[in-house]
Amino acid sequence: MITATNLSKIYNGNKVLDIEHLEIPSGQNFGLVGNNGAGKTTFFSLLLDLIQPTTGNIFNKDITVSESEDWKSFTSSFIDESFLIGYLTPEEYFYFIGDLRNRNRADVDSFLTQFQDFFNEEIIGRKKYLRDLSKGNQKKVGIVAALIGDPEVVILDEPFANLDPTTQIRLKKILKELSNTSGTTVLISSHDLIHVTEVCERIVVLDRGVPVRDITTSEATLKELEDYFSSEIVEA
Repeated sequence: MITATNLSKIYNGNKVLDIEHLEIPSGQNFGLVGNNGAGKTTFFSLLLDLIQPTTGNIFNKDITVSESEDWKSFTSSFIDESFLIGYLTPEEYFYFIGDLRNRNRADVDSFLTQFQDFFNEEIIGRKKYLRDLSKGNQKKVGIVAALIGDPEVVILDEPFANLDPTTQIRLKKILKELSNTSGTTVLISSHDLIHVTEVCERIVVLDRGVPVRDITTSEATLKELEDYFSSEIVEA
């Protein structure tokens, strides 16, 4: 589904990403972990054509991301609050995204009913602009908006940050069901090792832009990740 080859990004002479080859098959829940500056957001930004690679390419369903926009019709994402439109209400934003995804208001309203527990009566019907919502509620809106229109690829950067424990649990259920029921390819970056091991069937560890671990998730994965990052502390 997604392939990166000879992919690098250099800023001011500093190579922040260096991936020789990485493949993410269709329908996989894929996790990306690493310390700050590891290159997680850079990889996602390249995948979404927000920045240009220094070398190499990313292919999304055999489409070269930096050379064509055809991948946009089946790919969605929420990276941070800059993806939102602050002067819209949540409902207006959902309808806006729905229109981009060829969904009418009735389609969007029907879609949103399955997220009532996730919204926890804090999103719909509150008559608040997105800019006035808490960080956690802004994230709820961005994540759900990214799911409108049955995308084949969903990219989420730190989806669990700023969410309360109950909402984190609900989100994990949503993400698991997404790949299990629809075959959606879900890419998640996270600092939370527990959440990412519970949601993702495969986890890649980035260190200074380089993949250093590629793990098929099992009961031993959390300890393996904890041991790896604990060794980083000792070496430092």
